[in-house]
Amino acid sequence: MTVETVLTAVPIDIERFTEASEAELTELTNAERVVRFLYRYDDKAFTPSEIAEGAGVKNSSIGTVLRRLEQRDLVRHKGDYWAIGDEADVRDAVRFHQVLTDLDDQFGAEDMAEWREHAVDRDG
Repeated sequence: MTVETVLTAVPIDIERFTEASEAELTELTNAERVVRFLYRYDDKAFTPSEIAEGAGVKNSSIGTVLRRLEQRDLVRHKGDYWAIGDEADVRDAVRFHQVLTDLDDQFGAEDMAEWREHAVDRDG
């Protein structure tokens, strides 16, 4: 399976399909938009403003998005230019994200307040 297949073919369970609004099922995060854009042009490197325009991300957000993606080895940069990261790293991250999404769909999202209630207090 190619990265492009993983990024574009993401099945969801029928319960989510039935209950979610159309906007919830089509909305992408800025990070997803950037990864998809850079993957589509994996033979090129772009400036942040070119990525923002091509990916449909606000110029004021692109720097933060790129830095976070770089920390996860999903993009790389040299000088003023940015490109998609290693294909295997991108594919693994997409699969991991999908597993988490599937688990949230199946069991519900984690409630951090509830989790903290039952967590061990290591300070005391």
